[in-house]
Amino acid sequence: MIEVTRLRGAKFVINADLIETIETTPDTVITLVNGHRYVVEESAEKIIESVLNYKRRIRKGCTFTFKEEIGGSGSGSC
Repeated sequence: MIEVTRLRGAKFVINADLIETIETTPDTVITLVNGHRYVVEESAEKIIESVLNYKRRIRKGCTFTFKEEIGGSGSGSC
């Protein structure tokens, strides 16, 4: 899961494994495999970086909580 921000400032989390495409038109549009589209503030590069970091942590066997992943305090190890 990665955190992104809607254009009006509301943060939400999407499943990184369901991202099909990321477009810059000039807004960044994330399209999921089910066809849902989200316009977000983050650049395509930032989203790709977030997805790669998330997947690296999973492959490494890290444990983390949602709060820890979005910058709050939480328990986890890596």
